[in-house]
Amino acid sequence: MAWNTEETKRRLKQAATEEFAAHGLHGTTMDRIAKRAGVNKERLYNYFGDKRRLFATVLADELAKVAVAVPVQSLREQDVGEYAGRLFDYHAASPYLVRLLLWEALTYGDGEIPEQASRTAYYEQKVRAFTEAQRDGVLASDPDPAHLLFLVLAVADWWFAVPQLARMLTGLDGHSEREQAHRRAIVVDAARRLAQPAA
Repeated sequence: MAWNTEETKRRLKQAATEEFAAHGLHGTTMDRIAKRAGVNKERLYNYFGDKRRLFATVLADELAKVAVAVPVQSLREQDVGEYAGRLFDYHAASPYLVRLLLWEALTYGDGEIPEQASRTAYYEQKVRAFTEAQRDGVLASDPDPAHLLFLVLAVADWWFAVPQLARMLTGLDGHSEREQAHRRAIVVDAARRLAQPAA
């Protein structure tokens, strides 16, 4: 039977995503990733190189997924609150990205990260959408677009970054549909208050 290279890569990346999200770059081993995927460790190295490159690949894949699932369209046509709400929905269904970003921060601090130029370009596209919306008067002119985008992302994502803090503050764990809907509504409203110009 022929070896299915693409399926093997997919399984390895999925296993790596789960391991890195749970244990971070330093807490994950290539052995454990290969074992989880049911694939020989040598294939893992052959396809993806070392652990740092694999982590960067996994994170880039997760960013590509959220970019497709929740694109920043023209904010003349897309409500900024609903954009934040859709981000919230995405992270509720797929918590890997937030965890990977937290592990990346713990690993690299505010220093240079792998693939930083391409990652920066990814975020610059989002900043441009916010810049255009501010220029057109659709979004508040202050703070500047990059800082405003960061705040909107934080409003949507932070629930999944520190669920224990959300639980301690609210007394609720966020797993019920009712609490999830309540949090989403808060995110949508907060993003609008942050970003929409005063009437």
